[in-house]
Amino acid sequence: MAKGYWVAAYRAIHDASKLAAYGALAGPAVKALGGKFLVRGGEVVAFEAGLKERTVVVEFPSYEQALAAYESEAYQKVLAVLGDGAERDARVVAGVDD
Repeated sequence: MAKGYWVAAYRAIHDASKLAAYGALAGPAVKALGGKFLVRGGEVVAFEAGLKERTVVVEFPSYEQALAAYESEAYQKVLAVLGDGAERDARVVAGVDD
């Protein structure tokens, strides 16, 4: 079974305090939902149409679990804390099944 991933490329950060509050809650929530952070900020070099902003990648045991975690009430409550604090391109993707 292929793993599932959350990929979030931030386009702009409008309120660093909202991002910090979201980050403090998102870490424990994601782990409780079965996710593992592979990338959480760090250095970025952007190519093509990319923007040099924050990037986050979270791995889940399956695509279905990744999608369910994102849509869960628990994560949606955490996401509401971020609100308009950032603009991001977020998606759930299926990994390659080896």
